[in-house]
Amino acid sequence: MSKKGTYYITTPIYYPSSNLHVGHTYCTVMADAMARFKRLCGYDVHFLTGTDEHGQKIQTLAEAKGVSPQAYVDEVVDGIKKLWATMEISYDDFIRTTEPRHVERVQKIFMQMYENGDIYKGEYEGLYCTPCESFWTESQLVNGCCPDCGRPVQPAKEEAYFFKLSKYADKLLDLFENTPEFLQPESRRNEMIAFVKQGLEDLCISRSTFDWGIPVPIDEKHVIYVWLDALTNYITALGYPDQPEEFDKYWPANVHLVGKEIVRFHTIIWPAMLMSAGIPLPKQVLGHGWLLLGGEKVSKSKAAKGNDVVDPVILIERYGIDALKYFLLREYTFGQDGVFTNEVMLKRMNYDLANDLGNLVSRTVSMIEKYCGGSVPMATTSDEIDEDLKAIAVGAASKVEEQMDKFAFNMAMEEIWILVRRANKYIDEKAPWVLAKDESKKAELDTVMHNLAEAIRIISILIYPFMHTTSKEIRKQMGLWFADVVWEDAFTFEMMYGEQVKKGNAIFPRLDIEKELEELQALNKPAEPANILLELKPEIVYEDFDKLDLRVGTIIKAEKHPKADKLLVFQVKMGTETRQVISGVAEHFKPEEMVGKKVVVVANLKPRALRGMESKGMILFADNGERLEIVTTTAEDGNAVS
Repeated sequence: MSKKGTYYITTPIYYPSSNLHVGHTYCTVMADAMARFKRLCGYDVHFLTGTDEHGQKIQTLAEAKGVSPQAYVDEVVDGIKKLWATMEISYDDFIRTTEPRHVERVQKIFMQMYENGDIYKGEYEGLYCTPCESFWTESQLVNGCCPDCGRPVQPAKEEAYFFKLSKYADKLLDLFENTPEFLQPESRRNEMIAFVKQGLEDLCISRSTFDWGIPVPIDEKHVIYVWLDALTNYITALGYPDQPEEFDKYWPANVHLVGKEIVRFHTIIWPAMLMSAGIPLPKQVLGHGWLLLGGEKVSKSKAAKGNDVVDPVILIERYGIDALKYFLLREYTFGQDGVFTNEVMLKRMNYDLANDLGNLVSRTVSMIEKYCGGSVPMATTSDEIDEDLKAIAVGAASKVEEQMDKFAFNMAMEEIWILVRRANKYIDEKAPWVLAKDESKKAELDTVMHNLAEAIRIISILIYPFMHTTSKEIRKQMGLWFADVVWEDAFTFEMMYGEQVKKGNAIFPRLDIEKELEELQALNKPAEPANILLELKPEIVYEDFDKLDLRVGTIIKAEKHPKADKLLVFQVKMGTETRQVISGVAEHFKPEEMVGKKVVVVANLKPRALRGMESKGMILFADNGERLEIVTTTAEDGNAVS
């Protein structure tokens, strides 16, 4: 074990429904930076990430693509792993919920909770959001839609196993109120306290209407439902319960790092499950904010539509891994939402990386080559300006540690850049080009070159957890290619003498922001769709179409069919006549939102009975690929449509 003990940090396990975007990159970059920082400080770090691969949505997507769910997720997960390799993410383990090690252990955890009397069989009836795989009550909906993703929900009823979540309400309140550090920031903790005080319902933890999941060990007609399957990854990856050595070494986790939209699952459902199974709770859950594009959360659908460049691979190819990492860590305050724009990113890269850091290294190496034959000299003089630079340099590491303990990445970077800016100012104050003209000032010139080299050496250590590639390049140019990066060395100033510097390429070339914005916009334009002919039914002639009598009507009443969940029964007024028309659109529309809508009706369709009720006509709808839309018009009721 490391002399400072262990440190276990996790990201959420990502849902592989499609490729990841810069929002996922943000969370993983933070976790990677913290893992690298703790390793550098002497901790035995275990950094876990992975993918949550079961559920109805995956099964539906796979069926639409004509492949098995396993084949579908294998392809997406391969892309995720390639992205993390490109980003040089230093995870120690990548857990997939389809792996045998996870499947077997989840079933054992289910049995622990069942044998403790916390799981029972019942029937669930509620409103279900397929993308989020969550059931909701009517009161929890926002504008009739899922409160998490904003998409429509559908009524669902099925046999299920339930976890007695309500049993743990008091213990959860005690956790939030008496252990404030468990959930940060404070705003998230207050939200969870309010949520628990509203009353907790028992949690549906199995499904029987699809089979892409882990079988319930006592009833294989059911599969274990998303949160019991997904959340337990944090301990199954450590070998719990059958291989306790690694679990005992690293659990409880120091930090679960999650997006604010899943804080509730990680701080209410997850602790309650652990309480049920008799397992210690994680030490802390941190809920970070969202990256926003145009005021809205970055999402997979936005990435696909190209509202802004959110593909991290594109950004890495153009600007490098470290530039993207620096921007994500420096620009945003942990826990708060932040607006992502290409312009903000490019300006940060120019001002901080090219102008400040890159220019400091380039100027210093050039001057040591020019004035000292490329060898770092000794310092033999000192004044107040020299001592001020030294004090800031040797004091920076402890300030970075203080900010990192609070997950304040942006402030940790600011502490480093205080030193970067001070070193640049030091050059201007000392004016070495002037000292070089006076032979009597040679000792002072050597001191300036030495102090700049020392400051850059310390900077190269401080930035290592965040920008390790840049750190290595700086150390190479400063003649430190042979020396390991050691955190304790950042607290000492006098360590360099005789190293041979060698100027290389610009670490961060200055960018033409207007040109870059234009090129990024061009890259982001969606490709013109290919002229692919629609798949049509057999051709008809005009005479066939002319047989249809299309009329305008107004829906004056709408209600659910008493014997069919998918059917809505409409009363449609067309001129002086009111007709009953039944449509299979209950999954897309609520009855109350249909009243007053003007619709187009096939008025001469032969009447037919649908589950015991007569339908006289057909209302026209259009399918936009995600849901149905009403075909409507502004014409008067009863008018013919031609």
